[in-house]
Amino acid sequence: MDPCVSKETVRITRSAEDTRSLGRSLAAGLCAGDLICLFGELGAGKTTFIQRVAQGLGVPDWVTSPSFTILHEHQGRLRFCHLDLYRLGEGDLDDIGLEEVLSSEAVVAVEWAERLPAALRSDALEVVIAFDQGDEEARRIRLRASGPGGKRILEALSEEKNAGPRP
Repeated sequence: MDPCVSKETVRITRSAEDTRSLGRSLAAGLCAGDLICLFGELGAGKTTFIQRVAQGLGVPDWVTSPSFTILHEHQGRLRFCHLDLYRLGEGDLDDIGLEEVLSSEAVVAVEWAERLPAALRSDALEVVIAFDQGDEEARRIRLRASGPGGKRILEALSEEKNAGPRP
């Protein structure tokens, strides 16, 4: 079994601010061409998480979900593309220039990534956000590396966590 595929960690966040903090920490290790695939029910916190990833990338805009426009592009220290595939069917993916976006030198975050063909998310960080039982504010966030790029992102996040608070 490829060791790049099995690396994962689970984090429990107790508030939207904790979820945002995790997103911001993740951004520190992102590079051009990285792919973040988000999974979770409606209202689980995918956009909340991505808002701070964008902020951590230096995006000056307040990031909102591109539910109706499908794709929002932003510029920070890196170009950031945020896709929401919720409203798309399988045949619609070709119409939005998906492969062009995924092959660009941008950090790409995809909400509802289960609608993305598995071959296109074979080198990514998968972020699964679920409601944590018993506490409506808490989330169980599973971060799973798929491929070497995903593994590098996850390792950078681990190093960020181990570095402790900054002055």
